[in-house]
Amino acid sequence: MSKYLMAIDAGTGSVRAVLFDTLGNQLFVSQQEWEHKEDPLYPGSMDFDWIRNWELASGCVRDVINESKINPSEIAGIATTSMREGIVLYDKNGKEIWACANVDARAGKEVSELKAISESLEKEVYLPSGQTYALGALPRILWVKNHLPEVYNNTATVTMFNDWLIARLTDVLTAEPSNGCTTGIFDLSKRAWLPEISEKCGLKTDIFPPVFESGTIVGKVTAEVAALTGLAEGTPVVTGGGDAQLGCVGVGVVDNNEAAVFGGSFWQYEFNTNVPKTDEHCRVRVNCHAVPGLWQYEALAFYPGLIMRWYRDAFCQLEKAESEKTGKDPYYLMDKEAAKIPAGSYGMMCTFSDVMNYISWRHAAPSFINFALDPQKFNRYTFYRAIMENACMVTKGNMELVYEVTGNLPKEIVFAGGASKSPIWCQILADVLGLKVRVPKIKEATALGAAIAAGVGTGIYSSMPEAAKKIVKWDAEYTPNTENHATYNKLYDTWRQVYDASLLLSDQKLTNYMWVAPGL
Repeated sequence: MSKYLMAIDAGTGSVRAVLFDTLGNQLFVSQQEWEHKEDPLYPGSMDFDWIRNWELASGCVRDVINESKINPSEIAGIATTSMREGIVLYDKNGKEIWACANVDARAGKEVSELKAISESLEKEVYLPSGQTYALGALPRILWVKNHLPEVYNNTATVTMFNDWLIARLTDVLTAEPSNGCTTGIFDLSKRAWLPEISEKCGLKTDIFPPVFESGTIVGKVTAEVAALTGLAEGTPVVTGGGDAQLGCVGVGVVDNNEAAVFGGSFWQYEFNTNVPKTDEHCRVRVNCHAVPGLWQYEALAFYPGLIMRWYRDAFCQLEKAESEKTGKDPYYLMDKEAAKIPAGSYGMMCTFSDVMNYISWRHAAPSFINFALDPQKFNRYTFYRAIMENACMVTKGNMELVYEVTGNLPKEIVFAGGASKSPIWCQILADVLGLKVRVPKIKEATALGAAIAAGVGTGIYSSMPEAAKKIVKWDAEYTPNTENHATYNKLYDTWRQVYDASLLLSDQKLTNYMWVAPGL
C-alpha cells in the first residue's frame, strides 16, 4: 500500500524535495540553494543552468530517499512545482538549449519592439491571457530570436520549470494551465495555448506542448532517473503547477471567492473566481488556478519582505546584538516595541510598493514622509511599524482593485508566508482590511499543494478541494479592531494621494523609481 507523496519545488533561490504522508504531514525535506547568473554580455540576464540545477534537484530527491530510509516503491506519486515565468527552450530531440529564470530582465528593448508593432498589441495580449509584457515570455522569446538566432531556429518546444522537472523525471514534455498561463500565450477561458498571440508578435506558433490539468498522471520515473535518485522506476509523475497557485491549495484557498495573501519578498494577493474575466484597463493579473474550473486575480506588492530585511540590517543593530545574546529573533524584539506605537504611526507614511497597475507597472522612489522631529513618537519602531502598515495598505488597494473588476470581496483572508509569523503584522492586516485573518500551521504550503496534486492524480484524494479541507490546519486567527480599522481607512485615502504625488516625481525623473517594468 502506498504511504507517501513527494513534491519537488523549484523556487527562485533554492530547490527542495519534500516527502509527505497521505495525511499531509511533512516527514523529510532536502533543500539546496541555487543561483541564476548574469551573462556579462547581456545586462539584466539571469540564465538558468539546467545541468547543474538538475544535479541539485536530483540530489535533493536522493537525500530524502536515503535519510527517510523508506521503501521508494511506497511513494504513490510525485508532483512538481516551481517559480513562475521562468522558461526552458528545447530542440526537436527534447534537449534543453536555452533557459532563463523568472527574474530575467534582459528584454527591455524587445518590449519596446513589441510596443512599436502596435500601440494596442499589449492590450490585445492581455484581454484573453491576463498577462502583459512585464512578466510574460513573449519579450524573452523575441530576445532569443534577435540575439541567438541559431537557438531560436532550433527551438521546438517551450515549457515552464515545473514542466522541465517532469521532463527530466519522465522524458515527456508537457504543460499545465497554472504556470503555462503566465507566458501570456495562453487562453484563460479555454485553459489552452493561444498561438495566435505568438503570430501577432512575429514568433513561432508550433512550440507548445500538450496541456494537462494539475493532478493528472503524465509519465513515469525512468530507469535512468531511478538509478540516479533511488526512486522506484515507474513511479507515477503528476502535473503540479505554479508556486502561488499550489500554495493556495496548500493553505485551503480552493473555492470561489476565497482569498489568500502570501507575505514574502513580494506580497501576493490571490482571489479565486469561477469566471475568467480580465480587466478592461489591464491593471490586474489573471491566472488559471491549479484547481480545474477556477481562476485567480493576482495583485502583487513589491518587496515588503526585502524592505523589512533592509530596515533590520540598516537600523536595528541593537536588536541584532540582543538576538545574539538571547537567541530571540530580531523581528520578535522589534515587533514587541512596534506594538506600542498606535495604529497609523502618528500619521507617518511610507512609499514603497504601489497598488498594482499591470499595464504601466512602476513604483515611486522609496521614502518615509510626514514625521516630526520628536524622538518619543518617531523612533525606529515607528518607522518599522509604518513599513508593516504600507504593505497592508497596498494589499487593501489590491483587494479593492479586484473588487472593481469582479464586484466580489472575500469574507476572510488566509495569510501565509514569512510575514504571517509576526502577530502584529497579522493584526495590522486584519485592521487595515477590516476582515478576519487566518494563519495556517503549514510552513511548506507550496510543496504541500504539489503533494495534494500528486495524491489527486494517483487516486488518494478525489479532488484538491476535498483534500485541502481535510489536511489544512489552523495556527491563529485575528479579528479586526474596529477603531483601528477606522483610523486606517482615513489614512489610506491620504496615502493614495501621497503616493500619486511621489510617483509623479519619479515620472518627472526627479527621483528614481524603486522598480519599473521593462520598456516603460
